[in-house]
Amino acid sequence: MDPSSSVPGSSLPRPLAPSLPSRPLTPVLRALRLCLHALLGGLIALAAVKAVADDAPHATAVVLAALTVAVVYAVGALSPAVDRSPRAAAGWLAALGLAWLILLALSPDGLWAAFPLYFLQLHLLPVRWGLTAVAATAAVAIAGFVLHGQTVTPGTFIGPLLGAAVAVATVLGYQALYRESERRRELIDELLAAREDLAAAERTAGTLAERERLAREIHDTLAQGLSSIQLLLRAAERALPAGDPAAAHVRQARETAQDNLAEARRFVRALTPPGLEHGSLAATLERLCAATPGPAVRFGVSGTPVRLPTPYEVALLRVAQSALANTVRHAAATRAEITLSFMETSVALDVVDDGTGFDPRAPRPRPGGGFGLPAMRSRARSLGGTLSVESAPGQGTAVAITLPLPSGDPA
Repeated sequence: MDPSSSVPGSSLPRPLAPSLPSRPLTPVLRALRLCLHALLGGLIALAAVKAVADDAPHATAVVLAALTVAVVYAVGALSPAVDRSPRAAAGWLAALGLAWLILLALSPDGLWAAFPLYFLQLHLLPVRWGLTAVAATAAVAIAGFVLHGQTVTPGTFIGPLLGAAVAVATVLGYQALYRESERRRELIDELLAAREDLAAAERTAGTLAERERLAREIHDTLAQGLSSIQLLLRAAERALPAGDPAAAHVRQARETAQDNLAEARRFVRALTPPGLEHGSLAATLERLCAATPGPAVRFGVSGTPVRLPTPYEVALLRVAQSALANTVRHAAATRAEITLSFMETSVALDVVDDGTGFDPRAPRPRPGGGFGLPAMRSRARSLGGTLSVESAPGQGTAVAITLPLPSGDPA
């Protein structure tokens, strides 16, 4: 029987049940199934051969009863319905039990066929009904042996009862091992899936980091350089006397620099993180809070929002993401809050949680890299800002980044 099929009323396998499997069995389970077939066939054959050899009064009836048990067993072993339907399995067990009772009524040697029946009952029936059927089978086997007038010895009672105990211990022990094996398999599947997700996340993070780096480099070098060239050419154009032949060339150079500056800015916008492409920084941070698993995260805005340059928005978003990631992974927090504050000359982002906290002055290993506190500080310094961390063991953590607003931007 298919080792993956479930016992009625439970999620346990039935590898010893005799029907053909719907998928290949492992060598161990195939050997167990063949042993069960051989055990039952050998025991009923022994009863028939012994009845003929001893010239028992009902030897022919015993042989016919043994053949009936064999035929009923073979029908169930070859029937797919027994594997698929709990009702069919119970009906087959009832028919097999009735045929065995006839054999037991005719020959005391039918007692020994009870042992393979124990395994079938335990595997094909729910645990409660299987134990009940095993107990009833053992009692009937002992009673049948006694009613045949055989010599009653301690082994008459101990043999069937010991066999039932061995069967119960074997089956329940196997089921416990199977459950443990399934849990380990599920854990391995989860670990493999997590590893694949982690690899994909690392690839995505690497791509985004490279996009951000390129955007920052274009903004800080190429765009700033073109802007300076444009200003210098504008000044040169004003300084030239009217009608100077060089004025046209200076104007053309200034317009070219202006066009290339607009193109550089388009590159920067194209390299903006996806979360900022279709909404403001505040809306992106609000979505980040709503999508963060674990602690309840609240978002708030203070002051009058102003349009920030793309590098500023990227820096604030990445610091918020990194701080929230640390909160989820390490802080064991129940609540967190992100506040975006617009002031007259600066913009600030605060991430506060009620987690376990830590000592910011203690050295902390950073295996694997990623956005840690040094990376956040570096990002803040690159824009002329500061990053502060306030925390203590058991008192939560507060991370704050403050960036000066670019000159000319209204507060």
